[in-house]
Amino acid sequence: MTVKTVLLVDDSRVARMMARASIVKAFPSWLVMEAASGEEALTLATSCQPDFVLMDVNMPGMGGVATARQLRQTFPSAVITLLTANIQDSIRQEAEEIGIGFLTKPFREELLLQFLRSGSGVS
Repeated sequence: MTVKTVLLVDDSRVARMMARASIVKAFPSWLVMEAASGEEALTLATSCQPDFVLMDVNMPGMGGVATARQLRQTFPSAVITLLTANIQDSIRQEAEEIGIGFLTKPFREELLLQFLRSGSGVS
């Protein structure tokens, strides 16, 4: 199996820990990187060049949608999805415009793993 890199971006340490545990259990050889803010994610992405990005929407500083826009421009082949409890129509529309998916929190492990296997995130 090809080694992939997943970038988890969430200001909640618990949310990152839960997502990491699910990913590592299903894909033990994959590299999972964590960022607590949009700014940290942009810096970290430069060095890790993620294949997948799971992004919270509401974070201090740069929010998830703005961060996702920048990541989409810099890493056009990365599969990006919002992982958030804040899925309003305006957020869905922005996600579609950027070309990213979304998964709702609290996430269901099977949907997270489906996203990582298929590269599409809509729940």
